[in-house]
Amino acid sequence: NTGFKVFSETIKNGAVVRGISVPAGDKISRQTIDNLTELAKKFGAKGLAWMKMTDNGFESNIVKFFSPDELKNIKEKLNVLTGDIVFFAADKKQIVCNVLGSLRLYIADLLKIIPQDKFNFLWVVDFPLFEYSTEDKKWNAVHHPFTAPSSIGDISNVSDSPNADLASLKSRAYDIILNGTELGGGSIRIHEEKIQEKVFEILKITKEDAKIKFGFLLDALQYGAPPHGGLALGLDRVLAMITKSESIRDVIAFPKTQSGSCLLSNAPSPVSERQLKELHIKIDHIKK
Repeated sequence: NTGFKVFSETIKNGAVVRGISVPAGDKISRQTIDNLTELAKKFGAKGLAWMKMTDNGFESNIVKFFSPDELKNIKEKLNVLTGDIVFFAADKKQIVCNVLGSLRLYIADLLKIIPQDKFNFLWVVDFPLFEYSTEDKKWNAVHHPFTAPSSIGDISNVSDSPNADLASLKSRAYDIILNGTELGGGSIRIHEEKIQEKVFEILKITKEDAKIKFGFLLDALQYGAPPHGGLALGLDRVLAMITKSESIRDVIAFPKTQSGSCLLSNAPSPVSERQLKELHIKIDHIKK
């Protein structure tokens, strides 16, 4: 119901508005805010709205569009204190989360908020199990089709219609975070044949396709697979953090260039017609 049409129209169209509060963010200059706006656009945002909290209340060129009650709700919801700055993004949920998440890490590094002499670990859990693709008109697995749901009962009786409440289903997937950086991730896998078949059904994988592509797995699950899962760490990222390197390139013996080439082996090298033929690859030359 806000008078700020950028927000109200976004919500009206089924998208979301989210915000993050930066402690002592009043140190951020207007030039830096402009730079952050351009950075947000690179992350996928259309723009970046902001408000600073002063002794006199919120200050910004958008404050006039909000009622006193709305400003009070923003302050309470985000626990905004004097000297803080709030950044807002309005778009599809996935875009907004990516933009604000990336800005959060960038600003934390900019203001030296993350302690450099401590290792702060965090587990991220309760990932969504499915997400709906408006382009493909079907549900997709957020992690992969073999990730176990948090509750077997939640998935057993659901339908695969676009209006089904599949977006609320959680998975047994997890990430391990160190000082704001993802070190690795994994999941507990499905170990029951009926649940795996149900997931395939929701993902519009027919029984015939499932048999062709994953028949070996479905057959194996019939014999009683034990609950199982795992976690994969990015060792280059771990080493970079242990050595306090700014980039994983600093701990890789022969890192690729930004263009993807290898200075050691001069890869990629030309591919022969014979190799293409063996792999059944045909190259179409597009006329410019």
